[in-house]
Amino acid sequence: MPNSGAPLDYFLHSYGPAAKSTMVLGWIFTAIVSVVCIVIAVLLLLAVTRKRALQEQDISHNEHEGMRWIYVGTGISIGILLLMTVYALVALNQVAEPASPGLTLNVTGYDWWWKIDYGANDPAHHFVTANEIHIPVGVPVRLNLDSADVIHAFWVPTLAGKTQMIPGITNHQWIQADQPGIYRGQCTQYCGVQHAHMAVEVVAQSMSEFLDWQCNQLALAQTDQHEANAAGRKLFVERCGACHTVRGTEANGTHAPDLTHLQTRRQLAAGLLTNTPEHLADWIAHVQELKPGARMPDFALTSDESSQLSAFLATLH
Repeated sequence: MPNSGAPLDYFLHSYGPAAKSTMVLGWIFTAIVSVVCIVIAVLLLLAVTRKRALQEQDISHNEHEGMRWIYVGTGISIGILLLMTVYALVALNQVAEPASPGLTLNVTGYDWWWKIDYGANDPAHHFVTANEIHIPVGVPVRLNLDSADVIHAFWVPTLAGKTQMIPGITNHQWIQADQPGIYRGQCTQYCGVQHAHMAVEVVAQSMSEFLDWQCNQLALAQTDQHEANAAGRKLFVERCGACHTVRGTEANGTHAPDLTHLQTRRQLAAGLLTNTPEHLADWIAHVQELKPGARMPDFALTSDESSQLSAFLATLH
């Protein structure tokens, strides 16, 4: 079963139909390029070893022989390039669009995190999450890809190829996971100082597990009214509510990730940290140390304020 801790060769495998064609295409192109490099090396070696012998032959004969090699090599190269182009177009056409997408999501790239919008055209099933995409196994999922700032590129290599995310233009991609698991993705278009810390996870679940997750995400935050949690909620709304949303509270910012169900996520800061109470507290207090350039500032909190805010955030399941 795939997981986000897979080694660096995980892009050499496919776990869905949208990735299989591009993976095979990559292997074939790699084989062709390898053969070309070997042929060039052999011809270069032959040229070096025959140089002295050819110097004693007729110059005009040498020129004629050399031009014949150029004609043959050019013809073979053009033929191979044409075949590679045709095959690439056929392979890309195969993964251009699913036959019948069972789910459509809007994914927007920000510096440096991902906004995932579920059910944008269906108010009854509409919610927003961040940096973690849940999908049902075996279901084609159409992704509408956009950027809110600079050019990003969406890539979950074991599920599909790369697609650019360009401000003002909506591109499309589809993914499908053939088995449950966690599939690691990454922005692959340099987008600023924290480009390397812009990861995304696709969590593939059985249909029943996905529906349970979706039902939970649709619910408003059920914040505990304990005194410490109430103080933390008030602090969050005052200090964080202008940027973050927690549905069910007065916090309704749209400039940063929706945190309504923060505790259901595996990671923080687009894959930079695991989602633990210690990492969450450290992230709030030292954002610019951990992720320099992020739009979220460091927050100077007293020990009491830190405890209150942590208590409130711990209720966001």
